[in-house]
Amino acid sequence: MSIVTVDQLKQDHEVSVYLASSTQYLSEMGYTEHGKRHASIVSHLAEKVLRDIRFSDRECELAAIAGYLHDIANLINRYNHGGMGAVMAYQILARLRMPPEEIALVISAIGNHEEERGHSVNPVAAALILADKSDVHRGRVTNTDFAKFDIHDRVNYAAESSSLTVDRDCRTIRLELTINTQICPVMEYFEIFLGRMIMCRRAAEFLKYRFGLIINGNSLL
Repeated sequence: MSIVTVDQLKQDHEVSVYLASSTQYLSEMGYTEHGKRHASIVSHLAEKVLRDIRFSDRECELAAIAGYLHDIANLINRYNHGGMGAVMAYQILARLRMPPEEIALVISAIGNHEEERGHSVNPVAAALILADKSDVHRGRVTNTDFAKFDIHDRVNYAAESSSLTVDRDCRTIRLELTINTQICPVMEYFEIFLGRMIMCRRAAEFLKYRFGLIINGNSLL
């Protein structure tokens, strides 16, 4: 058995090919970016959530690994990319000789990150959900023609900043966004992301925290 790290995965050729292909293929279908940029941000945020709550170093590393691998199956299809991604991640992590106890945590998290069918089945899964749904930013928009923006493009492009913070004293996990309402109204954010925010609330509750959403300085959840 080996101690696998997220830095090791970032250097892995197979993982790099899958993430690059995911970005390319989803861009052809008009989706926002789901490649190395998104994977790196989600990896960092998932690790940070557990570290700020004071989980063990290894649990934090496993959250980072799940965050980095969670979207690799987008190169196959958007439908059930969580389930397919879990199978792909298993093959990669088994090749790297990760212990099965750790593989189980990582692939269950990846298989449960989609809002249509996902659940916070363990702390790694809860951290992944919170991290993934918090990456809202104009850097994710691959469409260069503003006139052809759909609602996902508008909402992401309007998001000028986003931050996910853990307050251990108040036992809250807060997502704070700054949205340019000249690009899209706040209501459009809820139109496409309400299900994701409910999932974040449940993930925070799994970790025995409360979830808060603040948009343009206004507390909405």
